[in-house]
Amino acid sequence: MTDHVEVPTRMLVHALVREDGTVDADELYTVAATLGMSDQQVRLCIKRLVAEGAFTHQGRGRKALLHATTDTTDAFGPTAEFLRHAFRQDAGLEPWDGVWHLAAFAVPESARKARDALRDTLVHLGGASLQNGLYVSANAWEPYVEEAAGRLGVLDALSLLSTTDLRKGDTRDPVELARRLWPQREIADRYHRLGRIAQSRLERLTGPVALSSAELVTTAVELAAELTRAMDPDPLLPPQFLPRPWPGAQARELVARCWAALYERDHGEAMPTIFPRYADIAREAAATHRGG
Repeated sequence: MTDHVEVPTRMLVHALVREDGTVDADELYTVAATLGMSDQQVRLCIKRLVAEGAFTHQGRGRKALLHATTDTTDAFGPTAEFLRHAFRQDAGLEPWDGVWHLAAFAVPESARKARDALRDTLVHLGGASLQNGLYVSANAWEPYVEEAAGRLGVLDALSLLSTTDLRKGDTRDPVELARRLWPQREIADRYHRLGRIAQSRLERLTGPVALSSAELVTTAVELAAELTRAMDPDPLLPPQFLPRPWPGAQARELVARCWAALYERDHGEAMPTIFPRYADIAREAAATHRGG
């Protein structure tokens, strides 16, 4: 394999959350060991997650059961929605409607922590700064922005608007605006790496060598880790804004094919426990691609 994949312990815990919101500690320790993590790393990570309120803990050692809190499981929803939206964009099913979505806020210095958190959320949702306190997205992000502002207690300081006539200086062409506002080269570089990793894993998965259950689970977690690294900073710009071919679409196709191969190799026994929402969406995308 050409690229080493660093999997954070926290991400591994999230990867093993089952549909009922639980994580089996024995499975967690087993997969962690396969990934080269020590039991101490896992114990410290569990302790931090429980202290943060992300999980509750029942039992001891390998017989323990972790329960994801409501906030944790709710956070998986938008991530899955964004992944499905990305695959639909790749398939040409989400054409841009020509509308820019803007969010403006004026949060006082006395609420700096909430102001910074709102700004970080806007960037995480794919927003780009037009000027101080004003962010723009090419996608309809209003429900997510309002939820974040409400949760942070600054909803009254938030203004939302949309327009089909956006100009920055003397630039109004959408493609040029997208090039100026978002770091497309950096985003592309992350997808190039994801594509290399997915290609190497796909060759193993479709090759003649038998792979153990632990190896299959490890591959799934590695793919999830790299997919997250590539997609978290991706604003999911409409395809017509991006260079062709776009490495994001190519990398996601390879990931989808990997997940389909994982499921086929595993016969559906272990893979549903690895980011089940990711797996379902990726396998659907692979099936659509084969059908096309």
